[in-house]
Amino acid sequence: MKLNEVENNQDHQVVIGIGSNISPRENIRSALYLLSRKVSIDALSGVWKTPSVGSPGPDFLNAAILISTNYSLNQLRVEVLRPIENLLGRVRTSDPNAPRTMDLDPLIFDGNQLDEQLWQYAHMGVPVAEILPDYTDPQSGKPAAVIAEELMQSVPIKEAELDLHRSSTA
Repeated sequence: MKLNEVENNQDHQVVIGIGSNISPRENIRSALYLLSRKVSIDALSGVWKTPSVGSPGPDFLNAAILISTNYSLNQLRVEVLRPIENLLGRVRTSDPNAPRTMDLDPLIFDGNQLDEQLWQYAHMGVPVAEILPDYTDPQSGKPAAVIAEELMQSVPIKEAELDLHRSSTA
């Protein structure tokens, strides 16, 4: 068996950031439903409301999920995440921070942090820390839970009223 065949047959653990500021309640629920049809959702954070970063626009609702999948990172992006974003009306513009119906970003793949800025922004760091509180930031050496507490003290972030824990797997 070739190495890449072995890798494709292994379960990968992936943390995916979910965000929306256009009809966010409906789009997050829809994204979770669509994701649950393609991958196994092992953990789900609460939903957090944060101001838009880098571009004017309505507040975002953000969450994070931990999934198990046989997809490689590239397959996950191309065959699962992008099609769901497109299905939910995501329009990509020259402004990477423009308002959007859905943003699905792999943040941690098999323990490897993919986004250097993960722990710099509350909209990513707080939900991820909720599902992986003991994950250690490779840059600072701090546990995710400690970084999340620091972020919550410095940025306006609050838990949103959107219970997904019951509806995400139904």
